[in-house]
Amino acid sequence: MKLFLCGDVMPGRGVDQILPHPGDPALHEPYLQDARSYVAAAEERNGPIRCPVGFAWPWGSALRAIEEAAPDVRVINLESSITRDGCFAADKGLHYRMNPDNVDCLRAGRPDVCSLANNHVLDFGRQGLADTLDALSRAGLRWVGAGRDAAEAHRPVLVGTPRGRVAVFGCGAASSGIPGGWAATSRRPGVHFLPDLSDRRAAELTAEIRERTRPGDVVVVSLHWGSNWQYQVTAEQIRFAHRLIDGGVHVVHGHSSHHPRPIEVYRGRLVLYGCGDFIDDYEGIPGYESYRDDLRLLFFATLTPAGELAELRMLPMQARRMRLHPASTADAEWLRDTLTRISADFGTEISLSDGTLHAHHR
Repeated sequence: MKLFLCGDVMPGRGVDQILPHPGDPALHEPYLQDARSYVAAAEERNGPIRCPVGFAWPWGSALRAIEEAAPDVRVINLESSITRDGCFAADKGLHYRMNPDNVDCLRAGRPDVCSLANNHVLDFGRQGLADTLDALSRAGLRWVGAGRDAAEAHRPVLVGTPRGRVAVFGCGAASSGIPGGWAATSRRPGVHFLPDLSDRRAAELTAEIRERTRPGDVVVVSLHWGSNWQYQVTAEQIRFAHRLIDGGVHVVHGHSSHHPRPIEVYRGRLVLYGCGDFIDDYEGIPGYESYRDDLRLLFFATLTPAGELAELRMLPMQARRMRLHPASTADAEWLRDTLTRISADFGTEISLSDGTLHAHHR
């Protein structure tokens, strides 16, 4: 079984503005009031973008790489509303929305599952969430982690493959900035929300997973958690990930940080504590250059029939002009060294061969 996993796919704001059907560029940010400012910043750094670009433009060279890898299942974190709604969520400093007419940008990557349990999917309120779910349904795309009520938000996507069935669950923790009021209930749309990462919460989640899966399923939990701009993983996150795997989960697909975080193989199973950004409009934003947010990773995890990790390959990319390009050898070496350093305490080493990173568990 081969999985493709990536971090934050954020096709709103500046990315939406370069696509064939840009939506309203208005922003309610402290310093910027127009999404086109992010396009201008990217152009200033890396050169002009001839707009409109095609729907596949933001994926760039990643599309061919994914096709060549031929994964059985593709899972992304979709971190944007898909709506024309103009009601900005209060008490939020940043809001992401993509015009529903641009949904073919998502379809270009052919994701099997879009995780929505994150801190931007309700940036335009519950109407914006409803619009997002409708747009994904019309596009034939499936999602986890959000819904019109708690039952839908907790529902997994079950993907059948020639090698067996994959069950993907989505949830988001308060530590990623999701407001508690965004939690889905029996009467309210929202996300599958984790107010904490306690042992009790892990036990509840794994019990729910056991009820909704069958023996032989490969279980992936796509989890939005943690703060931004630091490599450290908290003891609470580590314990929670371990409790999930102890409870039967095969892969923990973590995201929220804007750069990759440590990689662990626990009891033979994969924990990605943070996959980093993937598609966004961040390349012209200064202040965090030491984290090399312009570098992105495609994660290809091959699992044994028992769901244990057989191989983890990571293909380095670089975002330029809001498009993904193969990373240079020097940049791939930087990623190798950084991932090795931050994963050392988890017994993971990273090697580089023919432009591809490989994880090794000591």
